[in-house]
Amino acid sequence: MARILDGKATAAEIKAEVAAGIEELEAAGRSVRLDVVLVGDDPASATYVGGKEADASQVGMASRVHRFPAGVTQQRLTDLVDELNHDPAVSGFIVQLPLPEGLDPLPLISRIRPEKDVDGLNPESAGRLSMGLPSLMPCTPHGIIQLLRRHDLPLEGREAVVLGRSNLVGKPMAQLLLRENATVTVCHSRTRGLAEVASRADILIVASGQREMVGAEHVKEGAVVVDVGIHRKQEGGLAGDVRFDEVEPKASAITPVPGGVGPMTRAMLLHNALQAARATLA
Repeated sequence: MARILDGKATAAEIKAEVAAGIEELEAAGRSVRLDVVLVGDDPASATYVGGKEADASQVGMASRVHRFPAGVTQQRLTDLVDELNHDPAVSGFIVQLPLPEGLDPLPLISRIRPEKDVDGLNPESAGRLSMGLPSLMPCTPHGIIQLLRRHDLPLEGREAVVLGRSNLVGKPMAQLLLRENATVTVCHSRTRGLAEVASRADILIVASGQREMVGAEHVKEGAVVVDVGIHRKQEGGLAGDVRFDEVEPKASAITPVPGGVGPMTRAMLLHNALQAARATLA
C-alpha cells in the first residue's frame, strides 16, 4: 500500500512557520499584506479567493480583495496593478485567473513587479527561475517540492517525468526538479508512447488537466506519484488527473485529491508573501 502524502498536514506546518515569521516582522515594525485582484463571478475563483482570505487571517497576515465586475476595462486593471506595485503597504499581490473573456492576463501579469509577484508568473520571474537566480517561485511547483522534501523523498539522481507543459505548473516544475538534480522529462499531448515514457519515472508529476487520464500502465512499480489535477464529478466529489484506486497499489507514495497538492499551493502563496515582505528589510 502506498504512503499517502498528506498536503493538509504539511501545509499546516508551513502556515505555522509563516505565522512565526509574521510575528518576527511585526516586532521589527513591518506588516505583511497580500492583495488579490478578482474579476467577474466565476464560482471556482470566488471559492479559491475566499480560501486565500481565510488562510491569511489564520496566520495573522493582512489581506485585501479588489473585486471588479466582468465588464471592467483592461485599462482600469492596468491602473490598479500600477497602484499596488507602488503601495508600500502591499507586500505582494496576484491577479486571480482565469479572467473573463475580453481581458488579456499576460500584460497585467507582466506588469507586476517581480518582487511583489507572489504567484511567480511574471516573465521576468520565470526567466530568473530558469537561470537558477533568486525569485519568488510559482506556488504549485514549489509546494510539490516542499511536499516531497518534508516527506523525506529524495530527488537527486532520480528520473522525474512531468505530464503537462503549462506555464503555471509543467514548465516551472521541470525547472525546480532540475534544481534538485533530478533527471527530467516533460511530456505533453503530442508525446509518443506516453505510457512507456511515464512508466520510467521514479517521480511522476501529473498536471495534464485531463480527469483520470493516468492509470496503472503509466506508473512504474514503486514510483512516487503527485496528482496536480482537480475536477468536480457530476455525481459529486472530486477527482484528479490520476485514477487513484488503480495507481495507488503500484506506487510507493501518492498524493490524494483533495488534500494533496491543493493545500500546498495555498500555503506557498502565504510563504511567498512573507518572503516578499522580508526582502523589503534586506
